[in-house]
Amino acid sequence: MTRSKGSRIDFNCDMGESFGMYEMGYDGEVIKYISSANIACGFHAGDPVWMRKTVALAEQHGVGIGAHPSYPDLVGFGRRNMNLSPEEVKADLTYQIGALQAFTSAKKLQHIKPHGAMYNQAVNDESLARAICEAVLEVQPDLVLLALAGSRWIAIAEDMGLRVAREIFADRALNPDGTLVSRSKSGSVIHDASEVAERSLRMVTEGIAVAITGEEIMVQAESLCLHGDTPGAVEMAKRVRNALEVAGVEITPLGQLV
Repeated sequence: MTRSKGSRIDFNCDMGESFGMYEMGYDGEVIKYISSANIACGFHAGDPVWMRKTVALAEQHGVGIGAHPSYPDLVGFGRRNMNLSPEEVKADLTYQIGALQAFTSAKKLQHIKPHGAMYNQAVNDESLARAICEAVLEVQPDLVLLALAGSRWIAIAEDMGLRVAREIFADRALNPDGTLVSRSKSGSVIHDASEVAERSLRMVTEGIAVAITGEEIMVQAESLCLHGDTPGAVEMAKRVRNALEVAGVEITPLGQLV
């Protein structure tokens, strides 16, 4: 799949992951280059003060605001698998989405993107995927769900009536099946800004990604993610946006694409 000149894509980033006096990431600089922000809601990172600050930053720059909820795992940064019941998942998401909504001027969000282990587990766990979707339908039915491109989760969400956007990753390595390489493995995070920009451009304009094994795999997505806490994230964001715009791709908030 090759995109024609003049095509559009959302460029999203995880943000608001500072906590108390500890500042994490490069939100103030990265925000200049993205179109959507996934804001931590206090369960893996962030706190009420940082949630308010990050929402204000996004609104100031005209960036779409999304909830980035997690398992209740501050110590593990939300990257440890948990086995919660559907009722627990829905309650946790309702709490986090509602909290972030309250800080926005419109009292409404653009999208939701589960964080870390919750996101990765939902790719293969139908019960978890459905619980996430049910929470969205109960709290704000018009939210766009950001989910991994090519995953079963996409079809589940669409069947349940959700607005869904397929997501690819600028700075994360892929397995041959299109899933993300575990962060416990070497090479799972890509740090070279030139490589990040080049692979992002190819995924967006040609629909082709190269797996960590060297195999080419087909990808199709409405949103491209860059992690704001990756060292060099500001330069990566700048290069990715420049490469896409030079190629004629318009960076557009997710709400205008789905």
